[in-house]
Amino acid sequence: MITVDIDKNSGFCAGVIRAIGKAEEFLNDKDGSPKRLYSLGAIVHNDSELERLQKQGLVTIDNEDFEEMVNAEGEVLLIRAHGEPPQTYTRAESLGFSIIDCTCPVVLKLQQRIKEAYMAQAKEGSGQIIIFGKIGHAEVLGLIGQTDGTAIVVEDMRMMEQAVKEGSIRLDVSTEVFSQTTKSPAEYRSLCSRLEEMMARHNELSVERFKGKNLLKVHDTICSQVATRHERLSKFALEHDLIVFVAGKASSNGKVLCDLCKSMNIRTYHIDSPSEIKREWFRADDKVGVCGATSTPKWLLEETARHILELNRYVPEWEKTFGEKEADNQ
Repeated sequence: MITVDIDKNSGFCAGVIRAIGKAEEFLNDKDGSPKRLYSLGAIVHNDSELERLQKQGLVTIDNEDFEEMVNAEGEVLLIRAHGEPPQTYTRAESLGFSIIDCTCPVVLKLQQRIKEAYMAQAKEGSGQIIIFGKIGHAEVLGLIGQTDGTAIVVEDMRMMEQAVKEGSIRLDVSTEVFSQTTKSPAEYRSLCSRLEEMMARHNELSVERFKGKNLLKVHDTICSQVATRHERLSKFALEHDLIVFVAGKASSNGKVLCDLCKSMNIRTYHIDSPSEIKREWFRADDKVGVCGATSTPKWLLEETARHILELNRYVPEWEKTFGEKEADNQ
């Protein structure tokens, strides 16, 4: 008989919970007037949750819509947990928007640290800032904005090595490295170690002697909740026969965490909604784990678990027999 467990550590992170809470607080204000709240970009990368909020009056606009606006007097704009660059606030205020700022406190602190590093380097007249993150991601755009667009973004080791080869990343100047808050801690450590090796070799120093030169400063900026989730999710994936990972396909965090599950358990399936689940994925007596990203609501994880159980209410006898024979042959 198939059993289904929901990962207790999956679901919205604190930043997303805060943003959705503030949106609902505004939209459900009991003053009797209809409410409309603009969100610059999807408040959460999950279509089911977006649909639920849109029914309450949330209107999602993209950057193109925002740039085309000429007057928003009396309207309200929500800045989502990812944060925004300084110019977004300037434009919103010039259009007449009132702002509900839901930038995650962890992201806000990271923005401030990057701005301080940038200002210090500008004062010294040299240096570079590298951000490990997804190019074009809303959080990363907000981080770049703290450096007047000068920060160098790398998505992985290969991209960093290519940037060094092309000269856009220098190995002979003071360098500070930051990470997007939702990236893989292990990948970030590997990338920073590789950069340290390259800088040490370029400066004809051993890694140990290079450390004393203070040319490279690596900042620990991955959200602790995300880092802990990586560790726990790895264990969860190993403890189950099959993993159903629920997250919007546009979720950067969802892709990272789903890839992590796949590295631990090859029988991992990424879905947007329960309707995508196929009966043929399951075997008799499978122990199924349901988990998701920081953008996946708990109610959707529960709905997915119910759907799996409903889909597998009846397991044909031939399949039970086949499973037993398969086990005997191993």
